Amino acid sequence: MRMISIFVFLAFLPSATFAQQPLPGNMPLDRHGNTPANSQTIHDHAGAMNHDDAHTNETRDLPREAGQSAFAAIQEIVVLLEADRKTDWSRVDIEALRQHLIDMQNVTLSTKVLSREISIGIRFEATSDTPAVAASIKRMVIAHVMTMDGVNGWTLEAAEIPGGATLTVTPANASDLDKIRGLGFIGVMTVGMHHQEHHLAIATGRSPH
Repeated sequence: MRMISIFVFLAFLPSATFAQQPLPGNMPLDRHGNTPANSQTIHDHAGAMNHDDAHTNETRDLPREAGQSAFAAIQEIVVLLEADRKTDWSRVDIEALRQHLIDMQNVTLSTKVLSREISIGIRFEATSDTPAVAASIKRMVIAHVMTMDGVNGWTLEAAEIPGGATLTVTPANASDLDKIRGLGFIGVMTVGMHHQEHHLAIATGRSPH
């Protein structure tokens, strides 16, 4: 009788153990209808995807440099004109701005400069053997004097010479001579934050040249 009881107990034990394990169809579900194990797997996968998306977004930053300085200057003006509803496109002349930037390039990089100290200031002789560069020098120097004469208390004078132009700077205070000497021709040409407004004026048909 004891043997039969043991046999019945052992036969029943696996079934009872198995009954304690929930069948796949009876597994508890979360509010999304997933089992705990599946929920964890989905969570881990989603986390990995979010991390990948964040990494992708970090690497999708667009470049900011326009590539070439003259191109960037033109682009800046075009953006301003497009953003202004009052822009009169019948007067816009971006090609004139491009030609002005060519003048700036020629004067900055292709000009020979000789400086002479005079009794009341400094005279710069800017010249070039290349006709196109010489023409750029004349346009740039004369336009700069027209715009900036009197700024900082300096008297500016321009005169055309063969191959270019002279720029004479006479300060109100002799103490400014060291500054003018240190700036040199191209430094004096940059004095005053007028170039940006000048570019906009050229692009919109209001060039002082």
